Amino acid sequence: MAEAALHDGTRIEAQVHGDGPVLLLPVDPRPAEGPEAEAARQWGADPELGRSLIEGFAGFRVVAFDYQGHRMAHPADLTPDAVAADFLAVADAVGVDRFSYYGYSWLALSGLQLALRTDRLDALAMGGYPPLDGPYAAMLAVTRATHEMASAGPVLSGSAAEPGDWDSVDVTLSAGQTKQFVTLYEALRDFDDRAVELSCPRLCFAGSEDRIEYGERWGGVTVDIAGPLLRERAELEARGWTVEVLDGLDHLSAMQAAAVVPVVRPWLEKVTS
Repeated sequence: MAEAALHDGTRIEAQVHGDGPVLLLPVDPRPAEGPEAEAARQWGADPELGRSLIEGFAGFRVVAFDYQGHRMAHPADLTPDAVAADFLAVADAVGVDRFSYYGYSWLALSGLQLALRTDRLDALAMGGYPPLDGPYAAMLAVTRATHEMASAGPVLSGSAAEPGDWDSVDVTLSAGQTKQFVTLYEALRDFDDRAVELSCPRLCFAGSEDRIEYGERWGGVTVDIAGPLLRERAELEARGWTVEVLDGLDHLSAMQAAAVVPVVRPWLEKVTS
């Protein structure tokens, strides 16, 4: 167990598991319990996802740290520079110079920002967010709408959450928790991912059904994750990306260990051997 000092002065625990090439993995190594676990199951998520991924990446020296959970407990100015600095602080805390990185959704786009800010990356794997033509404007609209709802107080629908139905989701986050993601997407508003040039090996993947249409309460936008990978696959491969589209999976199902590990692990083994 190690502790890293982050950009805002808070400290985060990092667990190190196994031996081999180093993989930075921003996941909660502790399974969710009680109401949190039940809420995850209702939404179709895996309350033991972090542990499942750690076990799935046996053969690597996995550095697991719950960055999302930490930021929900300790909201901060979540700029791309700050996130990259935090990830590097975790690597420093466990005494590693070079490492690979895998992240999903907003933690995938954070990995892209990390890759632009360091030469210490051996490989980058992005799941659930496209490295080309990313939905930055749509995500800004969604996070702004979420922040407005959070600022007005908890929004309780009184109905059970249905996987994939965002209109059934209760907004129980605080204004501070939601504001940091507005800050992140505002900082990326003018980010040109077509101007990105990277030299490290890189993989991107998403479920073929990863396209979320948000109702008016969420900004009335569509966040299309699969579309850019399907439309721009040839362009991405020409730019040096390995591209995988997981047939029939959506944003939640494509993040499960059973989907992630068969794609990411053999690729990592090949590029880090």
